[in-house]
Amino acid sequence: MSAVETVRVGFIGCGRMATAIAQGLIRAGFVSESHVTGSDPSASMRDAFTNATGSPVVAENRVVVSGSDVIVLAVKPQHMASVLNEISGSVEARHLIVSVAAGVPLAMISAAFRAGTRVIRVMPNTPCLVGAGATAFARGPKATEADATLVERLFSTIGIAIEVPEPLLDAVTGLSGSGPAYVFQVIEALSDGGVRCGLPRNISTRLAAQTVLGAAKMVLDTGEHPGSLKDGVTSPGGTTIAGLHQLERGALRGTLMNAVEAATTRSQELGRAANPGK
Repeated sequence: MSAVETVRVGFIGCGRMATAIAQGLIRAGFVSESHVTGSDPSASMRDAFTNATGSPVVAENRVVVSGSDVIVLAVKPQHMASVLNEISGSVEARHLIVSVAAGVPLAMISAAFRAGTRVIRVMPNTPCLVGAGATAFARGPKATEADATLVERLFSTIGIAIEVPEPLLDAVTGLSGSGPAYVFQVIEALSDGGVRCGLPRNISTRLAAQTVLGAAKMVLDTGEHPGSLKDGVTSPGGTTIAGLHQLERGALRGTLMNAVEAATTRSQELGRAANPGK
């Protein structure tokens, strides 16, 4: 058994995201059920986590810390300060701290622990819940290349994981963090179009969703530029170019770019509000 497979992963917070990550780790064979633990003040959350993963849960955060090598902080941002204060004295040099709390900077997390503590901040998105997430992560100054590799492998069990510098995590929030909502709207609009042209709603929505899924898979699997793939579907004088012409008239591309920019700006604003003086 490799070192990766014997890593013990503890989750502080047993909500939907923590549960999805734990399920991915176990399903992929990254760890066994017995090497995952969780803690949460809510009995219903603890029960749901155990039912989904088969892993033990406790009510005491420090018990998770003592029995884990990697500690995943999966609590709401407003609860982070109190959790850090509670566990700071229990964290040792062997621990790797991984935070999935949106907007909580590495500096704040690192400051809660003794010097030299290894910390990595992660920005997953909701498709992680179905094993198709787009995750970005940034390491603190003490986190090593091996730590980054471990986190990449960990989050690759629920999608893809890419390392970026911490200042780019706001852009990640604007793109892949908020992006599923943009795509849901696109799917809904495509479905509406199908209904407008006579398709039953259930058929139209399934076709729209599968079309988006298939197009995305082609981009990822082929490595081709989206524009090149678009050209491959677009015959001279055909149906696709007629539709694309309407999208250009409606400024679809510019609108989506503006959405990413607006969400990125808002993420930066929220980060400043949560960390005044930064």
